[in-house]
Amino acid sequence: MIPPKPRPRPSRRRGRAWGVRKRATATAVTVVALALVAGGLLLLVLLQSSLIATTERAAKSTASDVVAMITSEDVEDAGDSLATTAHTGQYVQIISPQGAVVAASQKSAARAPLSQLRPGPGATKTEDVSSLQGIGDTDAFLITAEGVQTGQGTYTVVVASTVQVEADSVATVAWFLLGATLVLLVVVGVSVWILVGRSLRQVGRIRGQVARINASHLSERVDVPATNDEIHRLALTMNTMLDRLQASDVEQRRFVSDASHELRSPLATISAGLEIAVADHSGESWRELQNMLSSETARMSYLVDDLLTLAKANDDGIHVTAQDVDLDDILAAEIRRLRSLSPHHITASLTPARVTGDGHRLGQVLRNVLDNANRHARSAITVGLGAGPGVVRVVIDNDGDPVPEADRERIFERFVRLDQSRSRESGGSGLGLAIAATIMKAHHGTITTSSTPAGGCRFELLLSPGAVDWGLGGVTVCGEQVTHATDGGEG
Repeated sequence: MIPPKPRPRPSRRRGRAWGVRKRATATAVTVVALALVAGGLLLLVLLQSSLIATTERAAKSTASDVVAMITSEDVEDAGDSLATTAHTGQYVQIISPQGAVVAASQKSAARAPLSQLRPGPGATKTEDVSSLQGIGDTDAFLITAEGVQTGQGTYTVVVASTVQVEADSVATVAWFLLGATLVLLVVVGVSVWILVGRSLRQVGRIRGQVARINASHLSERVDVPATNDEIHRLALTMNTMLDRLQASDVEQRRFVSDASHELRSPLATISAGLEIAVADHSGESWRELQNMLSSETARMSYLVDDLLTLAKANDDGIHVTAQDVDLDDILAAEIRRLRSLSPHHITASLTPARVTGDGHRLGQVLRNVLDNANRHARSAITVGLGAGPGVVRVVIDNDGDPVPEADRERIFERFVRLDQSRSRESGGSGLGLAIAATIMKAHHGTITTSSTPAGGCRFELLLSPGAVDWGLGGVTVCGEQVTHATDGGEG
C-alpha cells in the first residue's frame, strides 16, 4: 500500500513582504489619517456645541426681554413690541394661561402654540424639534419657554430659534475638513515616499559598495555621506568593520607567511640531513647527523604546538579550566627544569600563593618566559613570587640587555624577534611571548617587560582573578629551602 503524500504546509508569508519604503509610507499615512479624523470629529463636535449654545443664549435673552416687558408693562404692550424684539430666524409667542396665542412676532405663528412647554413662573425649559409643522417650516428648531406671573395668571413666552444654519455650517466645515484631509494625506504619503526613498538610496549604495568588496579588495571603503545622521553613522560603522577585517586578513596572511618561513628552516635541514645520510652507505653520516636531526625535529614539534595554540586563540580563544592551583609549586617545577639545562646562576625567592586558573597553561607561560630569560641572560637569572591583596606578582629578571622601550609592546606579538636575538639556532621562534600574553589575557592577567634597577631585563606577570591564599614559610626548589630572602642556587 502506497502511503499518501504529505500535504505541503501552507506558507506563512503570502506574496512578497512590503519593503521599508512601503511600510514607512503606509504607517505615516495611517497615523496622520487617524490623527486628522480624531481631530476633525472633535472640532465638529465642539463647533456644533458652540453654535447651539450661542443660539440658546440668544433665545433665552429674547424670552427674558419679553418677560421683563410683561412684568413692567402689560401683556398687550409686550405683544405690540414682539415684532421688534425677535431676532432673525426666531418666532416669539405669548401664550395665555388657557393655552391660546395672545401675541406673536409673525402672523404665521399666531394661529397655534409652537410648543406644549408650560414652565412655572420664573422657570425656563428648552426642547429640540425637527420642524414646525404649525407654520409649515421644515427646519430644525430650538424652542425655549419661560413662565411669567401676572394678575390674570401664568403666561408663557415661547421663542423658537432655527438651528438649521448651524447644522449647515457644521456640514460645510466637515466637507472642507474631508477635502483637506485627503489632500494632506496625499502630500504626506508622497513626501514620506520620497524622503524614505532618498535615505534607502544611500543605504542601497552602501550595500552595493560592500557587496563588491571581497578578499582581494579589502582596502576599499564605502562613501560616507556628509549628513551627520544614522546613514552617516552606518557608513562609519561599515568602514570600521572593514578596517578590522583588513587588519585581521593582514594578520592572518602574515601569520601564515611567518609560520611557513619558520617551518621551512627545520624542514630544509632535516631534508638535507636525510639526503646525506641516505647517500652514505657506511652509516657514519647518520651517526654524525643524528643529534642535529633530533634537535631540528624537536624544534619543529615545538613550533607546530605553538602554532596550534595560537590558532586556537584565533578561533575562539584559549580555553582555560578554573581550578585552584598552587602557583609556587608550578614555578618551582619550572625552575628545577631550567636549572638542569641552563649554565646560568639562578636565584629564586618564592612565597606560597594559590590562584584560580589552568595549571597547565600557567606552567606554559612560566616556561616560555623563563626560556626567554635563559636565552638572553649573560650569567644570572632571578625569579620572585609575591602575593598581595587580590593579586599575585611574578618577577623574572636576567642580567641581559633590557627590551628597548619602543619594542616593549611589540615583543608580545607573533614572530617578533629583536635584532640581537634573530638567530634561529638559539631556539627562539618569536611565538613564546605571544603565547604567554594570550594565556595571561585568558586568565585576566597581564605580562609586561621593563628594566631592572641594575639595568637588566625584567618580565612581570600579574594575576588578579581568583582566590589568593596567604602562606608562611617557604617551598623547596631543587633540594633547597627558598624563603622571602634571596637564596642563590646552583646553575
